[in-house]
Amino acid sequence: MKIETIILAGGKSSRMGKDKALLTINGKPFLAHIYEQTVQFSQQVYIVSPWQEKYRNLVPNRCQFINESIPFKGPLFAFAQALEYVQSDWVLLLACDLPYLDFAMLQIWLDQLSQICLDTTDAIAFLAPNEKGWECLCGFYRKTALNSLQIYLKTGRKSFQNWLSQEKILPIQIQNNNIFFYCNTPNDYIKINKQKI
Repeated sequence: MKIETIILAGGKSSRMGKDKALLTINGKPFLAHIYEQTVQFSQQVYIVSPWQEKYRNLVPNRCQFINESIPFKGPLFAFAQALEYVQSDWVLLLACDLPYLDFAMLQIWLDQLSQICLDTTDAIAFLAPNEKGWECLCGFYRKTALNSLQIYLKTGRKSFQNWLSQEKILPIQIQNNNIFFYCNTPNDYIKINKQKI
């Protein structure tokens, strides 16, 4: 099945104290690592950020940047903006700070999704459940979710979990929860560098 990917790289990294997208893992910036895990199956990869000039040399020219029209308005707003560019029926949405993300796991999820979609037409996302609801920034969404998302954003709210609670979601079968480890703080970064990824 055809899949495109959106990577969000527009946060302030306030808890980290420095730009998370530029932190390195195995000698590569986080943003480049995320791109490399997805480009193997994505027809197009988009990076949403107000700092295209800072990240442009981290990824090949075929990667398309989307300039965040209103910086720091939140990931849901950035996602809605990027969805307007998507051409595939389903899109993979990712944060830029997922150090344990790997191609093999994503391929398993894609295989699950390709089988489920044959029988399911009304779900707007394919996500892993967690204690808060869903893993919003590491999973798949329908292109057609844009209409629902735009209606929701017009209410002034900007919570992924609140929006998704009103929609039908398909659950991803998870083998390893480490993939959802977000590197948000200096201690998180120390932890991943002590482990071999």
